[in-house]
Amino acid sequence: MKPCIICVAITGSLPRKADNPAVPITVAEQVESTHEAFEAGATILHAHVRNDDETPSSDPEKFGRLMEGVRKHCPGMIIQFSTGGRSGAGKTRGGMLPLRPDMASLSVGSNNFPTRVYENPPDLVDWLASEMLAHDIKPEIECFDLSHIHQAAAMQRDGRLKAPAYVQFVMGVKNAMPADRDVFDYYIRTVERLLPGSEWCAAGIGPHQLTINEWSVAAGGHARTGLEDNVRLDRTALAPSNAALVRRVVEICNRNQRPVASTAQARSLLGLQERKS
Repeated sequence: MKPCIICVAITGSLPRKADNPAVPITVAEQVESTHEAFEAGATILHAHVRNDDETPSSDPEKFGRLMEGVRKHCPGMIIQFSTGGRSGAGKTRGGMLPLRPDMASLSVGSNNFPTRVYENPPDLVDWLASEMLAHDIKPEIECFDLSHIHQAAAMQRDGRLKAPAYVQFVMGVKNAMPADRDVFDYYIRTVERLLPGSEWCAAGIGPHQLTINEWSVAAGGHARTGLEDNVRLDRTALAPSNAALVRRVVEICNRNQRPVASTAQARSLLGLQERKS
């Protein structure tokens, strides 16, 4: 059985209030939470950073300190920076890419979020993709819609993305794609048809996280978990820590006789060399 790569999304924009004591905000807290998740079995860190007032940030200095801390305390862990719209607008979303993380998220199309449009205009998508190529960063293609898989395939065909792709299905966002099993299965077939040789992962939002984790592991894909996704509609967390959520995925892997990928196995599956600096 193919080893399952576990990605932990540690913070996102989840506010830290009385109901969310485990949400890591400062860089030091993020490194500590990542280390606990790493010890539990996570091999990819999906990272956002925060300003001093706890709002999402695009500050490359904070991303740099987070990367330094994770490399020190979590040897070999794959570092994936978010270029999502929470941390800025326009090219500020990719301002940390010259730091050369192993991976970065890339949304190749727009869609509705609960209260706004998540805008990913073609010129910005092309610029982010070109920056990732220039800095030898592997994109994680975040697919909120079937059209995003088709767009990623087109970008790979014309050289804007390097093969093989790593595709993540995002399901359960309000006003976007729900957690629908028929759609999930069709996503897998579409990736296999249009992006042969690619690896895929899936993320479920809020109460759908466990369901999507179970579907992904059973279907031979990889799994994303973490407090960024594990939220109720009132923006309070559904779990006590990132490590607890990683351990839950490990249990799902054990039930499905899927070994949990080591850092070396994850890097081999994704074609990543470990970076020392």
